[in-house]
Amino acid sequence: MRDVPVQPKPRDGLLPALGRERHEGLVEAMTKAREELDGRVVWHVNSTSQGGGVAELLRPLVGTARGFGMDWRWITIEGSEDFFAVTKRIHDHLHGSPGDGGALSAGERLVYDATLASQAPAIAEHLSAPDLVVLHDPQTLGLAPLLAPHAGALIWRCHIGSDEPDDLALAARRFLLPSLEAVDALVFSTARHVWDGAAREPATIIAPSIDPTTPKNQEVEDEVVLSIVRVSGISPRAPTARPTFRRIDGDEGVVERSVQLIPKGAVPEDVPLVLQVSRWDRLKDPTGVLRGFVEHVAPRSPAHLILAGPMLDGVADDPEEDEALAEVTEMHRGLPPADRNRVHLALLPMDDQEENGAIVNALQRRADVVVQKSLAEGFGLTVAEAMWKERPIVASAVGGIVDQVVDGKSGLLLKDPSDLETLGELVGSLLDDDEGRREMGRHGKERVRDRFLVSRELTEHVDLFATLVG
Repeated sequence: MRDVPVQPKPRDGLLPALGRERHEGLVEAMTKAREELDGRVVWHVNSTSQGGGVAELLRPLVGTARGFGMDWRWITIEGSEDFFAVTKRIHDHLHGSPGDGGALSAGERLVYDATLASQAPAIAEHLSAPDLVVLHDPQTLGLAPLLAPHAGALIWRCHIGSDEPDDLALAARRFLLPSLEAVDALVFSTARHVWDGAAREPATIIAPSIDPTTPKNQEVEDEVVLSIVRVSGISPRAPTARPTFRRIDGDEGVVERSVQLIPKGAVPEDVPLVLQVSRWDRLKDPTGVLRGFVEHVAPRSPAHLILAGPMLDGVADDPEEDEALAEVTEMHRGLPPADRNRVHLALLPMDDQEENGAIVNALQRRADVVVQKSLAEGFGLTVAEAMWKERPIVASAVGGIVDQVVDGKSGLLLKDPSDLETLGELVGSLLDDDEGRREMGRHGKERVRDRFLVSRELTEHVDLFATLVG
């Protein structure tokens, strides 16, 4: 296990985004929560501190709670290559995808249980009887029976799932089901993914959120946006302003690292830009986005496409990222030269997580249309990120994306994620409608302010914890 250091966030840090009335409500709720949880540590346990949505939401969630005087901590487990191959397979199967084609049988059970059993004693040493433990996703659920005797309450938060579970998804649930007996509460990101009969009590729905103060989501002047995309090599011109961002501790950060572009040529600044940002994962369907753009957007628009994701080895618990990137790279290589030069694969540096966030922020603000064409999705925070930046979104109507986007008002939903022609029509209609994009962007930002900021998620967590300790 590894302790992840998280700096407390300033109590008034969310005031500009929330406004005074909402912020006063947050302060009141957190003051009450601090009294109700006094003497209890809240432990969050997951599999990695960087890359992927869970790590991204935990840092601001834990940091905001600590800023309000609550003792929240974050630890990550470790695992072998075999362990993460098993948990990736569980992840894929829960989404209804065969993944690597392997099974979840006795051998996988042995690897899964043995890995978690070897780490449970070190975690248990840190716990005291009143503490609350939140286990995130399948990688950590097997710890529940081992940690239950040492904690006041155990919560499993499942961030993934399938809208219509097939045999693969149901088998993966059965693989995990024995560990749920030790859990006191289940939390899902969307009601669409709640397991039938998985809990004695109704599951709690807590949607993930974004933090508007982080480098990925903070407000940035247009000239600084251009300077960041220029200095990182995405755009060909020289920066005209310092490519700065505000770090979480309040210090000034400067973007210095370059993005690895395939092909190597930069993206012209005078063309519309379509963007998808995600892990290199088949469930995010980067090859489908590429085909949909080339076949149905490029013929009607001078736009370029960027598919952006982490540099290799950026996500420790996803052993299939190399294969997914190789597939989209091979497809890109086979394009006719004219199309190949309008599609860009952008591998983002991961050495400095906050600098990475600043580059993503600039990319999303540079984009004219943001796409999230997932085949399956737990929640898809890239959707809320784009909406917060007033960018129109075209996204698959799967998982928690449906909870975020009001179709036709704050974004456009692709009913069938495999329908590339309709994807092209939706993206093209937005590229053709400047005022429509602006209006959709305004609606999207207000929807995120109302529903998908960290203040709401934190409040719903402490409400659940208060119920459990009460």
